[in-house]
Amino acid sequence: MIEKAYIQGEKTELAVWVEDEAGPYQTVPYPGESWQPEGHPARQPHEYIRNGTAKMLTFFHPASGEVRIKGVRQATNAILHRWFKEQLSEILEKISEEATLDPETNRKLWTTWQTGLSRCITLPEQLPPLRMLLIWDNLKGHHTPEMVLWLFEHGVAFVHTGRWFLVEYGRIDPTHTGAESMGRTKSTIAC
Repeated sequence: MIEKAYIQGEKTELAVWVEDEAGPYQTVPYPGESWQPEGHPARQPHEYIRNGTAKMLTFFHPASGEVRIKGVRQATNAILHRWFKEQLSEILEKISEEATLDPETNRKLWTTWQTGLSRCITLPEQLPPLRMLLIWDNLKGHHTPEMVLWLFEHGVAFVHTGRWFLVEYGRIDPTHTGAESMGRTKSTIAC
């Protein structure tokens, strides 16, 4: 599904973006280049005060190489969702909202991105034109009803990358991943 998104997404005039969170990173001093008198190199203290950790939020557009980055100290849903909506709104401003497909063809395009999943997302009756495919991991906050509905309202379909998502949605046999020991089982409902 992800390979299909990369290959066919842009060909069908859908913007394909990838979102991820990186980290946590220790916020400690790191040695680097500095202007010091010759023979007197910069020194780092042998003790330092821990200053917590930081994460990096990213959006990446493979077709253009554009990257949007934000550093945060926490990645709660309130922080993630606000940033997602801000960034996606800016990106979507540049993408036409004009409906170029009839409603039936538009619905088929939306459902194409659920093909092969054993559990589908119920799409709203009235679908806006599909404008973007978002590839992101299976962080629990990514599929809150509020976030999913916001994406759908703005013409954004999503594809998950996480292995557990693939197990839960029937793309990987859970008996080969240890999923059953984690309380996860393969769904039998087909799209």
